Amino acid sequence: MSSISSVLQEIRTKSPLVHNITNYVVMNNTANALLAVGASPVMAHAKEEVKDIVSISSSLVINMGTLSEKWVESMLMAAEQAKATKTPFVFDPVGVGASAYRTEVAQMILNAATPNVIRGNASEIMALAKLTNSTKGVDSTMDTQDAIEGATLLAKKFNNTVVISGETDYIITGDIITKIENGSPLMAKITGMGCTATAMVGACLGVEENAHLAATAAMAIMGVAGDMANEKSAGPGSFQMNFYDSLYDITPDILASKVKTNA
Repeated sequence: MSSISSVLQEIRTKSPLVHNITNYVVMNNTANALLAVGASPVMAHAKEEVKDIVSISSSLVINMGTLSEKWVESMLMAAEQAKATKTPFVFDPVGVGASAYRTEVAQMILNAATPNVIRGNASEIMALAKLTNSTKGVDSTMDTQDAIEGATLLAKKFNNTVVISGETDYIITGDIITKIENGSPLMAKITGMGCTATAMVGACLGVEENAHLAATAAMAIMGVAGDMANEKSAGPGSFQMNFYDSLYDITPDILASKVKTNA
């Protein structure tokens, strides 16, 4: 039977190609994290090539952190191609609810194709579920516990998996709720750690068709690597460096022994 540790082993064995249409702020961070864990990142956003890249990729990650008209066109084309090719797709609705444009784009992406996984912070998930319009840019103004109702509604509406990331991560599929309670407070001091978590979901979806297990494994890898990095770090700068090293050093056995979960 598959487990979170076996998902990590599969990433190391298969090196899934993860197609990222993500934001300017985190491209380098995301690519380095994927390489460190054993996946192969491609950062392709030109509309002239996204269909071709989706077709050869193990998974697609769409992150709407820095929006522009041409990038939105590419996101929609990629989502439609993922639907056509049955390529696993994870969506990060960064800052949804903070502006009318972001909310409109999120809705367009969801209309183009249903993501296998939606990952966001509590505010983003609640805004996406239309339970609240209260967000503070890309930072969460709410606790993950507050967003469970909204995430459950979303997961049932789309028949998919929804991840709420925060101090405690929740992975929700239908009535199944899994918690991951690993991670360091320093993770909130590094730009794009949530975006990195989304990309990690993409890596896991590239080797594991069970979306709930893939998302759980991704959040476990992020959390345990965060714990490992925290032990060696003096602050955010050294933490970021040590986080990449921890993603590289983490083994299936370490993951299985250190993860704090109700699964």
